[in-house]
This record gives sequence, structure tokens and C-alpha cells, in this order.
Amino acid sequence: MKGSNEDSAQSVNGSSIKITDVTQDGDTLTFAITSQKSSSSAGVCVFRTYEDFEWLQQGLFSQEDVPGLQGVIFPPLPSKPLPSTSLSQAKALKQLGFLALGDEWMIYCKALELYLQQVAAHTTLSKSKALYSFLNSSESPGKQCGKKGILNRLSQAMEEMRKEGHKDVDEFFQSERDSSTNLSALFKLSTEKFLDVVLNKQRLALACGHFSTSLHLCVNQDNPTAVAFSKICLKLSDIIEAVKINYEKVSDNDISTLGLGLDLESRYQEAKREMLFRRTCKLVELETANRNSERAKPNKKAIMEGVQKATQKEFDIISSVAKQEIEHYHRDRVSLLRDFLICWCEKQLSTARESSALLSQHLDACKKFAV
Repeated sequence: MKGSNEDSAQSVNGSSIKITDVTQDGDTLTFAITSQKSSSSAGVCVFRTYEDFEWLQQGLFSQEDVPGLQGVIFPPLPSKPLPSTSLSQAKALKQLGFLALGDEWMIYCKALELYLQQVAAHTTLSKSKALYSFLNSSESPGKQCGKKGILNRLSQAMEEMRKEGHKDVDEFFQSERDSSTNLSALFKLSTEKFLDVVLNKQRLALACGHFSTSLHLCVNQDNPTAVAFSKICLKLSDIIEAVKINYEKVSDNDISTLGLGLDLESRYQEAKREMLFRRTCKLVELETANRNSERAKPNKKAIMEGVQKATQKEFDIISSVAKQEIEHYHRDRVSLLRDFLICWCEKQLSTARESSALLSQHLDACKKFAV
């Protein structure tokens, strides 16, 4: 049965995983998730809450029988949504960024969808029984009590920030750590700045809406001398309304393409840093084992050497897995961010053409007033 589950999980077509709907009950969001196995045309639909996603992430972390698991860059799970109506927009934006924008949590759903697709596409994580259960079980797996795995124990080591500055013995990993630290900060800043740009566009759209409406107050059909002025006000109102619609479309394009891409990349940079830090913690553990083995008394020498060899073997496997992960990371992240950029450009170009055509019509109409 175990082999069957693993084979089934691995055969899930990652691109077929979709979040087709989301419903809200109080502060709880329930997501409808559909998927399809590569060997079958039949689809499966399950309903999951955020706690189920946390259970899945915990299940991926807890695969203690997977060699080198600490060298895996785990797809980053978005932060928990806070759908409470009493939550201010400022708090929601601080917690979720771009994922707090959009109608009916659709951008957040897209982020969760990308998370599941990344897990299903991963050569190691796709074999997890937790993924199979998540995508196929009719019961909510989040109600189950997940066991704590090696990465939970390592979470205590995350508090030991002194290890983060520990010099690496491998120049490749030291370079990756330095690069990751810088890129993580840059992507976080880029995401925040781009979010500010989008919010300003939304404010401009709102202001244009108010201005367009207020122009109707200038209309006076009772006074014959004011009829011409009233027509100008009505036409100007239509023009400002067109500008408002353009701002709305442009900001929606920003959110659903580049905004989502920057958010994903920013979270992936942190995931990579966490993996590199886990390896650094294992490096510190190895160096400690080496010293203990060298200083061990004759009656404990064999035991300490055994511990040192086991730690060295584990560290070598983690490093090997980490190098492969980093290679895949660079290739996949460039490809994915490129796709987001292309989609962003195409959508903005289409919106610009529509807006240009509409404004040209308004310009022709305005020219008639001068005749």
C-alpha cells in the first residue's frame, strides 16, 4: 500500500492542480482543489482549509527516511490569511502584501495553487504520502496530529543566529549564502516598492471616480446658456471615467502578474536562505564532532569516531542535495519570473491599446465641440 500511495502521488500532473473556488465562513477560508493523475483522465476534487496546507508542509518537513532532506529548498507556503472584516487593510498588506489584494481572495488562491504545483513538480517532495493524502483524501488531514520531524528540531537552531555568520568550508556555498542574503533583501524591497506603486494607482482610480461623478453636479439643463458648458462637463466626465477604468485595469494586471511573481520570488529567496542555514547548522555540528573525536579519551575514541563518521556522511549527502537544489533553483526561478514578466508586458500592452482606442474616440468627440 505504501508503494501504491507514493506512486500515485508522484504521478499527479502538477499543471492540473487548480484551486477552482474559495468560500468564507467567518474567519475560515475553504479552498476547492482539483487535480488529475498523469495516467488517468479522471479528476479529483477536495476541500481544504489553511490548516490542511500547514499539515501538508509539516508532512513534507517530517520525512525522516529521506536522505539529505535538510538540503531541499521547500516551496514556500504563503502566510495564513486573516479574512476578518475587522482587519485593517494596513495589517493585511503588512502580512500578505500582494496576496491581500484582488477580488474574492483570487490572488491568494493563485499563490496556493502555485505552491501545490511546485510541490508536485519536485522530484523528492512529489513522492510524499502527505501530498497524496492532501490531494485525494475526502477527510480534512489538518485535523490529524502531525509528528515533529528533523526540521522541527532544527527550528531551535534557527534561534542561534551566531551560526548564520559561520564561515563555510566550501567556497560555492559561502558564495551562495552571501548572494542569497543580498538578493533576499533586494527582492523584498522591490516587492514593497512595487506594491506602493500599485496602491497609488488604485488611489488615483478612486480619485478619478470621485472627480467623474462630481462633474455631473455642474450639469444645468434649465439654463439655455449653460447647455454647452453642461455638455463639456458630461464629456469630460466620460473621459475621466475612462482614465479611472484604465488605472483599475493596469493595477489589476500588476497584481496578477509581476506582483504575484515578485511575491513568490521573495518567499523563495527566504526558503533558499533557510536551506543554506540548515546546512550551516549541520556544518557546525560536524566541526564539533571532529573536535570531540580528536580530543576523545582512548576509552571513548571509537564512539566519538563513529559519531564523527555518521555526521560527516549526513553532511556530505545534505551538501550534495543542496547543490542540485540550487542548480534547479536558479534555472526554475529565472524561467518562472521571466514568464511573469512576459505576461505582465502582454497584459499591459493590451490594456494600453484598449485605452488608446477609447481616448481617441473621446478626442474626436471633443473636436466636434470646437466646430
